[in-house]
Amino acid sequence: MSLPESNKGDNDVRDLAADDMDDRALLWKIDLRLIPYLSLLYLLSFLDRSNVGNAKIQGLVTDLKMTDQQYLWTLTAFFFPYALFEVPSNILLKKLRPSIWIPSIMLAWGTCTTLMGMVTNFEGLLTARLFLGVAEAGFAPGVAYYFSCWYRKREYGIRYAIFLSAATISGAFGGLLAAAIAKMDGVGDRPGWAWIFILEGLATVLVAFASFWIIPDFPDTANFLTPKERALTISRLQADDQHSAGRFEAFKFKHVWIALKDWKTLVLMVTTMGIDLALYAYALNLPSIIKQLGFSSTRAQLLTVPPYVLGCIVTLTVGYAADRTGKRGFFNVLSLLIAMVGFVMNVVPSSGPAVRYAGMFFAAAGMYPAIGNTIAWIANNFEGSYKRGIAMAIAISWGNLQGVVSSNIYRAKDAPHYLTGHAVSLAVLGLALIGTVFLWVRLGTENRKRERGERNYRIKTGTDEEKLALGDLHPDFRYTT
Repeated sequence: MSLPESNKGDNDVRDLAADDMDDRALLWKIDLRLIPYLSLLYLLSFLDRSNVGNAKIQGLVTDLKMTDQQYLWTLTAFFFPYALFEVPSNILLKKLRPSIWIPSIMLAWGTCTTLMGMVTNFEGLLTARLFLGVAEAGFAPGVAYYFSCWYRKREYGIRYAIFLSAATISGAFGGLLAAAIAKMDGVGDRPGWAWIFILEGLATVLVAFASFWIIPDFPDTANFLTPKERALTISRLQADDQHSAGRFEAFKFKHVWIALKDWKTLVLMVTTMGIDLALYAYALNLPSIIKQLGFSSTRAQLLTVPPYVLGCIVTLTVGYAADRTGKRGFFNVLSLLIAMVGFVMNVVPSSGPAVRYAGMFFAAAGMYPAIGNTIAWIANNFEGSYKRGIAMAIAISWGNLQGVVSSNIYRAKDAPHYLTGHAVSLAVLGLALIGTVFLWVRLGTENRKRERGERNYRIKTGTDEEKLALGDLHPDFRYTT
């Protein structure tokens, strides 16, 4: 006997409510397993690459008898291998298991950091920084891609923002930790700056061993999910234009070429270049910038904390708002303008210490949300598992390569105002703003063309295989603007 129409409607509502509850429960389960732990790993990663700035003002340069130019080279050395190995690392992450690849590179970079506390000259420090760059290359772009294999477009931004906020927490926590560790000066006949490297590196090594058992693989094989949950995770991604989710895709070198020739990749390289150049310059030199405002080394370490705290809060806010609205272009423009205001406050020669320090708050509140939102933008607008992973690695690696420039624009001879460094940072953020506006307008134009059917010539059958082959070129795919 058939049910009355009213009962059918009630059942439909109950079914939808049950499905929604199942979806929320699944998402919460995934969040708890991925977000807190991977954020902790990023905190350690950023701490291990930027603690050289904290070590510098504790006597690193003096003890190793380094010139200012040699110190700048130790900063620069990290970024060449870091950028070079990011694309191969993302390919290996896809081909191998994340539960093996990520802990392995963690173990390597933790060891490099620890050894930096043992060096006795410039050559030793330079070598350790080179190998640190090789080891860390696979982590940040790897996790950016890894998240895109788990979350839908409007779920990605806030979660990547939480992950990225670990960098701002690292900046705040790093200053506090360095100030405390530096008090070990003389213990074991090692200076205080050496203990910063040794203890922070050993912490990474210990966490790396635990990570072999904690980090899950991709959704189709993740052992913390039930078979039903794995199927639901894949189906919700496929319904969100990720037709490659859960499907085997063999790596071919043509995937690299496809990602490289996509116009979006070039524009995003320009955008990430501008943001990362300014961001790395900021992270590497903030303790020195603040110290030159007239503070002692310990007080300068502590005063690095508040700007990073604000950066963390704004990064999370923008990640949430951009997810809810889908307007990533708008929030990128707003964030970049805020960051530029911060550097303008430092470029003006008549600015006093209070104004210049306040400018560091604006810079953090703009740059950190901008880079997180840009990475989410990349994840949203490339389809095909290898194409997305490679495009993300290309854009991120090109951005990270700008650390070579970042390491050399805040020169000791420019203290206390560091006009060159601030001016270059302001200029490249302007370049990132131009790239953002261009991408925002172009993606919107392309979506309207697809709505009018102007891209339907690309399809013949509309099958899943055709969607998989065309990726984000398929007329049904809609870009996030």
